[in-house]
Amino acid sequence: MSVNLHVGNRMSVLITGCSPGGIGHALAREFHRNGLRVFATARKRQDIADLEDEGIETWSLVVDDDESVKSCYAEIKTRLKEKGLDYLGSKSGAPIYGLGPIHTSQNGRLRLALLDCTIPAADVDLAEARATFDTNFFAVINICQTFLPLLIQARGTIVQIGSIAGVIPYVFGSVYNASKAALHSFSDSLRVELAPFGVKVVTIITGGVQSRISRNEQTLAPSSLYHPVASEYARRVQHSQEGAMASDVFARSVVSQLLYGSAPWRWLRPWLLPAYATPKSWIWEGNRIGVLWLLTGGWTWWGLFDGVFTRMFNLWKLKGTI
Repeated sequence: MSVNLHVGNRMSVLITGCSPGGIGHALAREFHRNGLRVFATARKRQDIADLEDEGIETWSLVVDDDESVKSCYAEIKTRLKEKGLDYLGSKSGAPIYGLGPIHTSQNGRLRLALLDCTIPAADVDLAEARATFDTNFFAVINICQTFLPLLIQARGTIVQIGSIAGVIPYVFGSVYNASKAALHSFSDSLRVELAPFGVKVVTIITGGVQSRISRNEQTLAPSSLYHPVASEYARRVQHSQEGAMASDVFARSVVSQLLYGSAPWRWLRPWLLPAYATPKSWIWEGNRIGVLWLLTGGWTWWGLFDGVFTRMFNLWKLKGTI
């Protein structure tokens, strides 16, 4: 059931990385279905024309380009007029196999390299590793900092799209795993630091979800230490999509928990619940995520040190300063 929140004064959400077939695209549609004003972005605006046809406002955004981020902020601020931003959903743009730096080929022409994020640690190209962190980690920091004034104004929520790969040693994904682990840690500290200003931070620990991130034909170099198990490597490249949860099912669960809290009874009559029901600091969703939550001790993640450091460094004194 579609929920029209704050009729005449709808809550707003900005989502990055909304290209078709991915998590961001599904989240944009689900937030829109729930009555929010959605700003969806992608590197190429024409790629998300279908979202615009549904009434979603779209914008071109290159997340690892500072000028593009500033331009997007100025546009969103103008469109919101005097209102703040209620939700910022950071969906990074280079999850497994994405666009990388420009190199010069042998014939002298420029080409855009593909990031081999699913590669043995011993075979990782450092330029590609840095590019992965630029998109999956440093770009997220920049976006959070840039849009923070609008989030503080609305006492909003930052939604970080993490991954179970940042929690477990998912083989042949060391760089991607590390970028997500860094995002998790950054988000945990950010949550404590922004709490005095009324801004919440929620990290989505994503399991297997259907997307386009593994649609490629990567192979190992003949010189690789892992070439003797090349067939297993090929299976690993596609592994995240085996039995993966449909992206719309994932989005429905995540958006419901963000808007209405994480209690099991939220499914019964969510339209009776307050729009700002407090979600968990971490939301686990995706294929096999329940088992992984149990085995990795996710049930122990309840923010013990949030209060400890808030009191230790008197962050509570910041309340009411803005």
